[in-house]
Amino acid sequence: MNWPSAQRNEPRGDSTVAAVLTWILPGAGHFYLGMPVFGLCAFLLVQGLYFLGLHLSDGMLFEYLEPDLQSTFAGVLTPEVGNLGALVYHMKVYGYGIGHMRPWPDAMWIGCWLTACSGILNACLMVQAHSDARAPKNAPDPGFGRIARPVLAAWAVPGLGHWLQGRKLRAIGFFALLFGMLLVGSWLAAGSNLSRERHFYYWAGQFLAGLPGLGLEALFGHAPVTQDRAYADAGLDLACLAGLLNVLALMDVYAFGEKRALEPAPATPSPLAEPVASGP
Repeated sequence: MNWPSAQRNEPRGDSTVAAVLTWILPGAGHFYLGMPVFGLCAFLLVQGLYFLGLHLSDGMLFEYLEPDLQSTFAGVLTPEVGNLGALVYHMKVYGYGIGHMRPWPDAMWIGCWLTACSGILNACLMVQAHSDARAPKNAPDPGFGRIARPVLAAWAVPGLGHWLQGRKLRAIGFFALLFGMLLVGSWLAAGSNLSRERHFYYWAGQFLAGLPGLGLEALFGHAPVTQDRAYADAGLDLACLAGLLNVLALMDVYAFGEKRALEPAPATPSPLAEPVASGP
């Protein structure tokens, strides 16, 4: 069927509405766009990660905070804010604890990883919902891949998103720079930057550099700090800056991927078209 030009180019929906709905409730943006199966799978995955993390950490994440940092908006500068609905539930039900110290669960740090990863994954779903809303209505459903997969990869390993897009020199540059900053920062801070309990907001910043930071934390993040380090503050800043700089890399991957995904496909000649005569 030949669709009228205006109908062919009509987007699926409002991209801002789709992204905001996803932020509030994972999968809601894709339900709004008429993609219920994808939306339901997204909801189960993202919320499943968050509530598994809540179970493993017993909801004690914000008990890491010193009393002077505890406020209504304490969660705004955490990775969990990417999954806003779950974060609001978390704060409402668990808050800052029951008023006295209690021991951390054995899997506390793994639970906190999972809630943070849920926020990052939902941010990638917001990216996907934003792009899916801008795609023409009659275009095939792109699924979780063309836009969000490179963005998620760029978070997981700095530079990997660029590598998947074929921009290999830029990928190597990002990985060398950001992973190098994480290593040097962790050395200067004697690994104290790798503990969310010690440095709640610095950790949140470096978490944006993905799995390399989590790998370093698994290896060195829970050792006791037995002496002062002269450049510990510089190490905290450097490791946190690595994560913040990776946000720029994520934006670059997203912009490049969306531009390539939404540009019109080159026209192909119809097999029924008659060849044009070249002679007189």
